[in-house]
Amino acid sequence: MPSTEAAADEAGVDEAAVERSGEALVFSGALVRARCAGLWRQSLPLLPGARRFVLEGVTHADSAGIALLAELAARAGDGIAFDGEPGEMRALRAAYRLGPTLGFA
Repeated sequence: MPSTEAAADEAGVDEAAVERSGEALVFSGALVRARCAGLWRQSLPLLPGARRFVLEGVTHADSAGIALLAELAARAGDGIAFDGEPGEMRALRAAYRLGPTLGFA
């Protein structure tokens, strides 16, 4: 059985990446279930000291992607700022009753 990421590749789901730029984690591509495990592994070592998540390069996000960002924000502590918001993110935040920094509203 192919991995979730391999299945996403075959289905044509955009790649996803995260990199550190100063005090920011910069996300790009699709923040979707099929990419979350890889993004989690990439993000954890980059997280200490991060104060901002840049989402301007995110092409799509689903509930798993929002959960990933919420958990990373919680681990980073208070004060994470978000730059950019994929179109789906506002609707998902409302559906899950999350505030602008992805904490419970």
